[in-house]
Amino acid sequence: MIIKSIKLTNFRNHSHYSLECQDETSLILGKNGCGKTSVLEAIYILTRGKSFRATDPEIIKRGTDFYRIELSYSNGETIAATYDGKVKTFITLDKKSKRLPSKNKYPIILFLPSDLNLISHAPGRRRDYFDLIFSQLDETYSTSLTKYKKALRQRNEILKSDRLIKESLFSWNIILARLGTYITSTREQYITKINSLLENTYHSIANNTDTIQIIYHSEVKNLTEQTYLNQLEQNYQKDSYLGHTTFGIHRDDYLFEFNTNPADGSASRGETRSIILALKFIEAKLIEEILHQKPLILLDDVFSELDDSRRRCLVENFKNHQVILTSVEDIE
Repeated sequence: MIIKSIKLTNFRNHSHYSLECQDETSLILGKNGCGKTSVLEAIYILTRGKSFRATDPEIIKRGTDFYRIELSYSNGETIAATYDGKVKTFITLDKKSKRLPSKNKYPIILFLPSDLNLISHAPGRRRDYFDLIFSQLDETYSTSLTKYKKALRQRNEILKSDRLIKESLFSWNIILARLGTYITSTREQYITKINSLLENTYHSIANNTDTIQIIYHSEVKNLTEQTYLNQLEQNYQKDSYLGHTTFGIHRDDYLFEFNTNPADGSASRGETRSIILALKFIEAKLIEEILHQKPLILLDDVFSELDDSRRRCLVENFKNHQVILTSVEDIE
């Protein structure tokens, strides 16, 4: 699917903005703070259903009471989203819905400057990064993760309440155990797949023989639902004292190992960038293999963070995709 145009109204700092997209590469050029990333954010909302960086109230242009974004595809289809300060509505083929229909979702490779610091980020940032990848590849994973987070919030609210009753946690414990064992199993499967491609992809970028792998760390790994449930119940006293759930897949982490050492501290700045590039290329490959679609590539000012050889590698790997990128300077 090729995007032909995107229109924004009262979106971030844009009162009115439109972009006509090229079939191959479109460059959004401008100084920092002029709203380049906002255009990518709008595209992401209309292809994935939600923003990658904010909630809807934060997106409305200051001093206005709504925003609207509209996307047109090369086949003549259009999709729009409006937010009136209370409710976000998606409009597809004159039909309205509160969520982007699954059939209208399109795979995206989103590359942000902050991704280049993934290895040294906090565990939560790494979980979010891989959850976005796995959710695109697997709708069941995405739905399960959403339900897990909702159940976790409910359990934590009970733990913080003044009238805590142990029995009131039981139903949420069952849901967390069922979804948690599925999520950890799925995460392990996808990380195993990524690891099978990671070294060769990395070598093609860095042109060396370094070893690299991702270690999926989870206290839940290989547990049955019953064992997971038992652990939640055993942690009741500690959880009620702390006011949150101390056991579960929401504490998982992904550790990068470089030449058998932790990559954070042993991999150089250039080597780290090669690892992240490899991850992006693998993500695109998995999307094509599993979903049988070519993802849209959104690059937010990442060229300024890469040297010439890695820029060329990025261009070469995504030359057969539609690419929309932002930059503070013209790119030859």
